[in-house]
Amino acid sequence: MDLVRGIVVWGLIALASGAIAGVLAGIKNRDYSFWIAWCFLVPPLVLFLLLLPRFQGPRPRRPSLHDQERRGW
Repeated sequence: MDLVRGIVVWGLIALASGAIAGVLAGIKNRDYSFWIAWCFLVPPLVLFLLLLPRFQGPRPRRPSLHDQERRGW
């Protein structure tokens, strides 16, 4: 397999794992933007997300940029 084909295969796997992570994070009540980003960069993390239990309660939400600036973060 030449280098270009390897890069294309990795890119397709990264896109697919990001999409799968978004669906799984929604099902497991997790922060989907966090999981999409990390599973895109490190595709095997989808397996870790698959093994995590469902989060009980409201979905975790990151503070908005406006809230962060107001708090001085």
